[in-house]
Amino acid sequence: MKKYSVSILAFLLYSAVVFYLGWNVYTFLHDWFGVTWKIPFYVIWYVIGFSMLIGRLSHKLDIFTIIGYYWLAFFQYGILLFPITNLIIWLSPNSSRDLIEFFVCQLFILIFLFGSYYAYTPVTRIKEIIIKNDLLADQTLRIVLGSDFHLGLVMPKRQLKKFVRLSNAEEPDLVFLAGDLVDDLPYWYEKNNMMEEMKKLEATHGVYGILGNHEYYGNQIEKTVQLMEESQVKMLLDETIEIQDVCVLTGREDVTNKNRKPLESLKMDSPLPWFIMEHTPKDIETPAKLGADLQVSGHTHRGQMWPNQLLTRLSFPLDYGYKKVEQLHAITTSGFGFWGPPIRTNSRAELWRIDIKFTKS
Repeated sequence: MKKYSVSILAFLLYSAVVFYLGWNVYTFLHDWFGVTWKIPFYVIWYVIGFSMLIGRLSHKLDIFTIIGYYWLAFFQYGILLFPITNLIIWLSPNSSRDLIEFFVCQLFILIFLFGSYYAYTPVTRIKEIIIKNDLLADQTLRIVLGSDFHLGLVMPKRQLKKFVRLSNAEEPDLVFLAGDLVDDLPYWYEKNNMMEEMKKLEATHGVYGILGNHEYYGNQIEKTVQLMEESQVKMLLDETIEIQDVCVLTGREDVTNKNRKPLESLKMDSPLPWFIMEHTPKDIETPAKLGADLQVSGHTHRGQMWPNQLLTRLSFPLDYGYKKVEQLHAITTSGFGFWGPPIRTNSRAELWRIDIKFTKS
């Protein structure tokens, strides 16, 4: 009974917020365009507000899912901007109302335009690190790191083409794909034959991937792994392999899997450097204590939309960028794709080129 009460309360609270946002939009439409059809407006508005749920009923209703993604961005910034706007209008002379509404409207347009630009125009970050290893002293290694592709409805095949082009241009020795490769379900990855594009990734010693939390949300792990293997991506699910004369590589299951193995059990006795792919950067102390040389992660999106980065900074020891702990080099990327809205206002789509130089200990 308590569970239903909480659900009903959450539904009513959300509906109230949707109404509040709609009231602001209707007021703007009324003031600027003379719109007077309240009931049709609110019917359409509530359909938009619940479009994410509608879209989940069937793939034939995917247009509602796309609308819902953009709605999430509007919802977040509406909650942030509308109360401030209402307060300013209330405190200001009536003659300034139109100017304030115009300014807020332009601000929303800028958020969506620049947010879309940063989401769909990826850049390459470059990091050079030094790892002490007598066996490989004076040698170099280049890794391309990509994560959080969320390939699906609004992260289409043409975006994967951009990643392949940028990655291949770096001529990497290894490519690491650090989880959330598909957006919950591999449906669109398979339907749009993205496998043929993923197969074009080039790396001297191979392309390796792990699962993220969203593959678990979709609950089609076996299908996703199968498609990635067909795409010539070697998937590592709580296992460690040795890449001859290069490194020892561990691919961890995501923390979403409560039955995943402890890192200690995945350590391999080898003179080669030890690299770890860990989707969620919850822990960088344990791999440091165990003697790992490099850990790469994603998941956080660096908040994706301002000011969400304040939450990711509090939630993870390294929510973005580079940090060295003892001999461990830890890197967390904001990801190549996005979750939900194809909007980035606090980070930009990216891949990392990691250049490693080995020296004697």
